Amino acid sequence: MYTSSMTPEKALAGFGLGCSQHVFGELAPQLGLERETALKIAALFGSGMFEGATCGAVVGALMAIGLKYGQGDDPDPEKQELAQKKGAQFKERYAEIYGSCVCREILGHKIPEELEQIEAENKFVTVCSRAITDACAICAEILNEE
Repeated sequence: MYTSSMTPEKALAGFGLGCSQHVFGELAPQLGLERETALKIAALFGSGMFEGATCGAVVGALMAIGLKYGQGDDPDPEKQELAQKKGAQFKERYAEIYGSCVCREILGHKIPEELEQIEAENKFVTVCSRAITDACAICAEILNEE
């Protein structure tokens, strides 16, 4: 059974990491990938790839879903279809909470242009820590489905 012990407080305590690293680093070890390796893989996807694109928490969750359900060297259309279905399911559930899967839309600012405003409004604390927690919880639920 896949679980998440991520909390907003835990996310804030490790805030030197990006959102993608928090989510993928939380779930990947349960899928057989070492945490350190997961953190390195996810290192460049935080803050919407540092330009406000797809939320890093979403990317980290999609990495975990891909690790469980994705196809490898042997093309398997059924496996790929299941992975895409699980990814779409995650994005739909996440967007129900945050209104979007796009970092700049969730935060209401452009990254990196309005980074100072995001920090002044404390959105990394009030929004991102919750988004990390929610992404981990939703993803763990999806990983537990068959």
